[in-house]
Amino acid sequence: MSGVARRTVVAAAGGAGLAAALTACGGGGTNDKDATTTEGETLARTADIPVGGGKILADKGLVITQPKAGEFKAFSSKCTHAGCAVSSIKDGVIVCPCHQSHFDVSDGSVKSGPAGSPLPPEPIQVVGDAISLG
Repeated sequence: MSGVARRTVVAAAGGAGLAAALTACGGGGTNDKDATTTEGETLARTADIPVGGGKILADKGLVITQPKAGEFKAFSSKCTHAGCAVSSIKDGVIVCPCHQSHFDVSDGSVKSGPAGSPLPPEPIQVVGDAISLG
């Protein structure tokens, strides 16, 4: 194998490795809201959202939380660090599994990184016991 061909092979292998690493970082894939979600569509019931916690609606790309009794918030479920989908909510924080970023359930702010930006808020409305896009 000539020097030029060897460099080409090494460069290609390096590029493939980089692509694989970037794909792994964004393993949650895109997590945008489902195109079939419409304003006014019921996403959850208030009884489904625990006080101090929340519920992840992966198919809608949303997290709905209840920081205090009767106060409901919604955020994008896409981590602002690498785009992974958040996977759990515990002890008042929304957790991203990829790099362990933690976000506050009350305002989506970063509690611990590597994420540097809060989860973007999403508009919701609560009518009776139904939570919908607002």
